[in-house]
Amino acid sequence: MLAKRFVVPLAVAALGSGAAVFGVLNADAAETAGCAVTYTVNSQWNSGFTGDVKVRNTGASAVNGWTLGFAFPSGQKLASGWNGTWTQTGTGVTVTDAGWNKSLAAGSTVTLGFNGTWSGSNAVPTTFSVNGVTCGATATTAPSATVTASATKTATASPTATKSATPTPTATASPSASKTASATTSPTPAATATKGAENCTDFAALIRGKYWVNNNVWGKADGTGSQCVWENGLSGDNLSWGTSWTWAGDNTKVKSYGSAVLGWHWGNKTTGTGLPVQLSAGRTVKASWNFTVTQKTANVMNVSYDLWFHKIANPDWQDQPTDEVMVWLYKSGGAGPVGTKQATVTLGGATWDLYKGNIGWDVYSFVRTANTTSADLNLTDFTTDLAGRGWLDKTKYLSSVQAGTEVFTGSGQLDTSSYSVKIS
Repeated sequence: MLAKRFVVPLAVAALGSGAAVFGVLNADAAETAGCAVTYTVNSQWNSGFTGDVKVRNTGASAVNGWTLGFAFPSGQKLASGWNGTWTQTGTGVTVTDAGWNKSLAAGSTVTLGFNGTWSGSNAVPTTFSVNGVTCGATATTAPSATVTASATKTATASPTATKSATPTPTATASPSASKTASATTSPTPAATATKGAENCTDFAALIRGKYWVNNNVWGKADGTGSQCVWENGLSGDNLSWGTSWTWAGDNTKVKSYGSAVLGWHWGNKTTGTGLPVQLSAGRTVKASWNFTVTQKTANVMNVSYDLWFHKIANPDWQDQPTDEVMVWLYKSGGAGPVGTKQATVTLGGATWDLYKGNIGWDVYSFVRTANTTSADLNLTDFTTDLAGRGWLDKTKYLSSVQAGTEVFTGSGQLDTSSYSVKIS
């Protein structure tokens, strides 16, 4: 079942010879330089929207470092952005490369995304520039905002950032046999044996107690397919939930992150979460997760925790995170995190490769060296390690704990029999 969405494309034709220049080019290179920009409103509701901007180097020379500029024509406000450093002054928006994506080979494309707010109308920008040189544009008119269902209001894209190595063939059978005992405990009984109803609406939010299940499809513009989520109920503090997906397209880019959320995700939807928690408070954040992965085709994907941090105690939808910490329990098909490997560490009875990168905020990824489908971890062990390296300031607040699967390509299903987060 395909999810409903609002899509407003703005196609910007590649300009003629010398009309736009990426980077600093010599006179001969400038004759063949050019750019193409596509601006898409992926989701729109009564006060906000999620946008996608693709910048393609149509010139003959590579670019090493870029800055995109455009202006919102009807008073829109930038709330957050990813895959670059986003700022807004007046109506003008500037996006600078995130470092890891600063190189644009001839013919290559960089994809950016953002959340924004609007009132009255949501007209699309008509002029774009790269490195101060106007690209030019033709535009279509954005539709008036409508709300088709209450879940539509949750359509905020997650800027979880990963990229993959060249995928390798993987078995299509369920990988539960790869489970190791070093960092696992006996599975907690399932919250319920009855599967809940599937919801395939993009960015649907299924609230259950202090948790909510997010049908997060933030990267779907880079492929084709769909994702569904469901929740089976609570048993004590344990949530049972699941997600299924089918994605094709660029196997180096994440399409979705179906996840269980505790706390902030560009706003808050529940109370009684125990978050945010300042790291200096010395609280423990214990997370237990028992799940099964079924690969219906070969998948490029991971199953991971995703932790978000802010400088302030009560972040809202407009507050950009400062740090992101991922803990990968399972991966397949050559999926790998953003950044470069810094160390190998032992935490929670298991061995992890630690990666560090930046996408406009710092991203730290602990990748388990052996897959598991069951874990009982104190997540503060990971933040303590980063603080000890001087990378994560203890004045920061942990604002969100999420658990889900990042899918690049493939078809499969994640079933969580029990999941809990306890803060003490």
